Amino acid sequence: MAVLTIDAGTTGVTALVVSTEGTVLARGYQEFAQHYPAAGWVEHVPEEIWQATLAATQEAVDATDAEPECVGITNQRETAVLWNRERGSAPRRAIVWQDRRTAQLCTELAEAGHEPRVTELTGLRLDPYFTATKLTWISRNDRRAWQGVMDGSVAVGTVDSYLIARMTGRRRHVTDASNASRTLLYDIHQGTWSPELCALFGVPEHALPEVVPSYGTIAETDPGEFLGLRLPISGIAGDQQAAMFGQNCYEPGSSKCTYGTGSFVLVNTGKAPVPPERGLLSTVLWQHPDGHRDFALEGSIFVTGAAVQWLRDGLGMIDSAQEAEGLARTVSDSNGVVFVPALTGLGAPHWDPQARGAILGITRGTGRAHIMRATLEAIAFEVRDVVDAMSSASGTDTEELRVDGGAAANNLLCQMQADQLGVSVARPTVQETTALGAAFLAGLGSGVWSSTEELTATWHLDRRFTPQVPDDSQRAAQEAAYRQWLRAVERAKDWVQQQ
Repeated sequence: MAVLTIDAGTTGVTALVVSTEGTVLARGYQEFAQHYPAAGWVEHVPEEIWQATLAATQEAVDATDAEPECVGITNQRETAVLWNRERGSAPRRAIVWQDRRTAQLCTELAEAGHEPRVTELTGLRLDPYFTATKLTWISRNDRRAWQGVMDGSVAVGTVDSYLIARMTGRRRHVTDASNASRTLLYDIHQGTWSPELCALFGVPEHALPEVVPSYGTIAETDPGEFLGLRLPISGIAGDQQAAMFGQNCYEPGSSKCTYGTGSFVLVNTGKAPVPPERGLLSTVLWQHPDGHRDFALEGSIFVTGAAVQWLRDGLGMIDSAQEAEGLARTVSDSNGVVFVPALTGLGAPHWDPQARGAILGITRGTGRAHIMRATLEAIAFEVRDVVDAMSSASGTDTEELRVDGGAAANNLLCQMQADQLGVSVARPTVQETTALGAAFLAGLGSGVWSSTEELTATWHLDRRFTPQVPDDSQRAAQEAAYRQWLRAVERAKDWVQQQ
């Protein structure tokens, strides 16, 4: 008995076959292209995501004799996708969560006084990050595609909805509460699409997917469309909520950080949303089949792992991301270099879509190792910013931070993170916890596992990083470096002048 899970991320799709013990039996992966048609714009071709999903899934199922009982889906959140309900084809590219093109629209809505009400209903804020303003932009700038939305021939959703439509032969148009809560169109208190918000952003409610629980009987794949597989789709969650599930953060107060394209820190706040403060967001973690929902406070950092990717692909500083740690270890410090990786603006807790990346403190003595070490320090500083904000907002201190994602394999980064936070950082054996969480949800929804208590036994520690106790001079130097980081952040803010 096994579970198939699909993780449709920002740069590629991962498919895993997971055993009942929570081990990975087989893996498939396929990248897809990123498109940057203008400064600050990021787009994906939906068909390329679908083809990557098929390729990654085929690779995974071919690599094991275990036959999956069900399938779970997790996905990059907030990305706006349109597709034809009959054919599945997309009338335009998807607008990715990183896209900044609606910054001026968000400013206009805030200046008109809408943000307090939007935050009250959604737990979010007016920012280009979220789905709704992307849809407003499409309605104003791509009338041909939007006409299909209005007449009902074109569906609107996030990546999970699009994949489920394709996997089911276009018979199901659904999303779960965790993804819906990231759109600016969903009332987290009522657990439904908000007519008030749909009217504000000009999105017809009939185009949106049905909101379903995050696990249980959701849909069934069409073997003619999905590699000959007829499987129940029994788990759905946005990537960060899935990672929380995969990290077994089921109890209030438990927290995790996923180091992916960006980094996302979440703390479980229980069965009621906590009013967002200090640049944080309040979001649905998952919805149970009986309808009740669990919630989290979230700090969303837009660029962390993507900064290392940029140093690799944009500057040619390294050949692979795995080289980052070795290069950074060749120097003892960053030699005064500070990197603010605001390559797509700043997320939590600063929230400035007009900020841009900055590397400060460069001298004739600066080498690529200093810039790489400054990049890892920046990731640790960004996460510290969010964790400090969470402690202030909740009135409680983080006791342990569970970490996952690609950069969690970097031992130097994990030690830097523990030192900056002053708490232990725990890395599990299986670090692909986003995909694992979707597998757990699907298995729970189809009866492979009977309870979260049973799932807790599958989590195994790989390594715990404890804060190194520095002497007074080292402690002073560490705090000075953090203060210098905060100075650099202020200089990176409000860089792009709105038109």
